[in-house]
Amino acid sequence: MTRLHESRIISNEAFGGGYRMLLLEAPGVVASARPGQFVHLRIPNVEPSALRRPFSICDAKDGVLSILYKSVGRGTEAMGDLRAGDGVNIMGPIGNGFPSPSNDSLPLLVAGGYGVAPLYFLAKNCTKKGILFAGGRAAQDVLLIDFFRAIGWETQICTDDGSLGVKGFVTAALDLWQSLHSATKIEIFACGPEGMLAAVDERAIKWGAKAWISLDRRMGCAVGACLGCVQKMRRTMESGGEETYLARVCMDGPVFESGTIVWGN
Repeated sequence: MTRLHESRIISNEAFGGGYRMLLLEAPGVVASARPGQFVHLRIPNVEPSALRRPFSICDAKDGVLSILYKSVGRGTEAMGDLRAGDGVNIMGPIGNGFPSPSNDSLPLLVAGGYGVAPLYFLAKNCTKKGILFAGGRAAQDVLLIDFFRAIGWETQICTDDGSLGVKGFVTAALDLWQSLHSATKIEIFACGPEGMLAAVDERAIKWGAKAWISLDRRMGCAVGACLGCVQKMRRTMESGGEETYLARVCMDGPVFESGTIVWGN
């Protein structure tokens, strides 16, 4: 059963470009958190009837939970006013996270914007170093690069406007790398905008590579009851045929294996 935790804020620092890093005292969450999972926060300073907000876990260590977020609406705007010592109620950790990368493959992480957050938590827990492909609209949207480099990961950066790294989509950098290293066995882990995720999924299938896709959905309850975050999926039946079904991203995901997601539905 998902647990509720009362937490205290350690810090809530501006991270540039409208992003902030929230650090919380949350030993109960940290003790069982796995890369790719998320938490559901009740935000102080908004009306009591407001829904909780889901946030990916960016890091969880020594009783401290790290959340990277951007002010995009009323709830996250209110979060910007939180100060050290303020209390926050946390539900979590929630969902199925990323599996550990296979020992015989090179992990490639593909991130768009603050989709990089759960991938950093994954990278910190990998026994094998790999490559991060990070993209964003502009330089301010490419995040945590120094964090990845500090733990020994190679990074390749792309921006839509060319203000940092190579101009273009992050999938173009992924394509170029794969064309030069097609003999290397890879395993892909991706989080970011849906268009990017669909493109990564398509490539993983084409290349015959195992891949794991983390979906971002609006959520009401985060316990699978409201069905507000359902995603159409496909699976193989015992007869050998294929059927579609609806998965709850909050409980059945947010991480799904490549080839199982029905995009555009």
